[in-house]
Amino acid sequence: MNRKRLGDIVNFKRGYDLPERSRKLGPYPIISSSGISGYHNEFKRDGEGLITGRYGTLGQYFYVKGKYWPLNTALYATDFKGNYPKYVYFLLKSLGHQKTSDKSAVPGVNRNDLHEILIPYIEPDKQKPIADFLFQIEEKIELNNKINDELEAMAQAIYDYWFVQFDFPDENGKPYKSSGGKMVWNEKIKQKIPTGWKNGTLSDLGKIVGGSTPSKECSVNFSRNGIAWITPKDLSINAGKKFITKGEIDISEVGYQAASLKIMPRGTVLLSSRAPIGYMAIARSPVTTNQGFKSFVPQSGFTSQYIYYTVKNAIPIIINHSSGSTFKEVSGGVLKDISVCLPPVDCISKFTDFVDAIFEKQDKVELENETLTELRDWLLPMLMNGQINVK
Repeated sequence: MNRKRLGDIVNFKRGYDLPERSRKLGPYPIISSSGISGYHNEFKRDGEGLITGRYGTLGQYFYVKGKYWPLNTALYATDFKGNYPKYVYFLLKSLGHQKTSDKSAVPGVNRNDLHEILIPYIEPDKQKPIADFLFQIEEKIELNNKINDELEAMAQAIYDYWFVQFDFPDENGKPYKSSGGKMVWNEKIKQKIPTGWKNGTLSDLGKIVGGSTPSKECSVNFSRNGIAWITPKDLSINAGKKFITKGEIDISEVGYQAASLKIMPRGTVLLSSRAPIGYMAIARSPVTTNQGFKSFVPQSGFTSQYIYYTVKNAIPIIINHSSGSTFKEVSGGVLKDISVCLPPVDCISKFTDFVDAIFEKQDKVELENETLTELRDWLLPMLMNGQINVK
């Protein structure tokens, strides 16, 4: 396998300044070190492009085709030197996270140092089939993400229509409030709610369960294939997804007993209650969590689907009731005092039936993306090192 300086394969240059006050909404994406960060009515580059960050850790790369504005927080490719742009994109992704820095006060990426990195190299005539194959996987992942985003917008809209606007189907199938359904004032919630509904608190939705962490000084407390154990960091990595199966590391039976943890069932709604507050997911299988959670185990006719959106809608109130000097945290006791409007069980059941197919589809799509991501990440270094070929 040949190796070349990165600077002999692609040339990077610092992006262009564009302060917020100078931006005018237009069709051209502004691409920063974290991806698209807005749109502008002017562009600086046209064609296939590759962008990476100037600050922090290398490893996140963005491929773009068309007119765009590379921001000054990023480095962008000015010359692919006869190489296939998509191949260069995947070649860089295969390197993992490589830290380089200049001597400025803020750690950054010195493009001269970046150009000196030695990397494996495949001749241009073999680059296209490899890159196109990998790109097909990425396009399928992106398409799946768009499908799930649309499904999520649909499910959220249905919830809002039923439980925020109170236009759930009445006995004649017409929107309740808009069709003149009776509304009564509720003093606790300070608003009119449908007759037959009542005020309650978040604790009515299910049993609120906290978590804990076994001693990290004892390696026997943790396992690579043990009991699923979720941390707020895991939900951060899982951001954009609705379901979660496990975290980066499991706990062992010894750790489970030592920390007096509780295994919560499939369908439990997980809410990070500190560092930060507000990450959410639904457990795809039985899980435990660390102490950074207040999780809702459904009960009394309240379903995972209904609990998920009710808690999600209450997050601004939950954050407002949090406390702490080092970092904000919300306790189980505080959650038990946060008021919510509770519909009859049959209304929740009808809503669940209505959105259940959406949730099932989202779950399947997320699992498919996990498989595709694992396949891409497994193939990537071998393809880039020439260990396997694509014809």
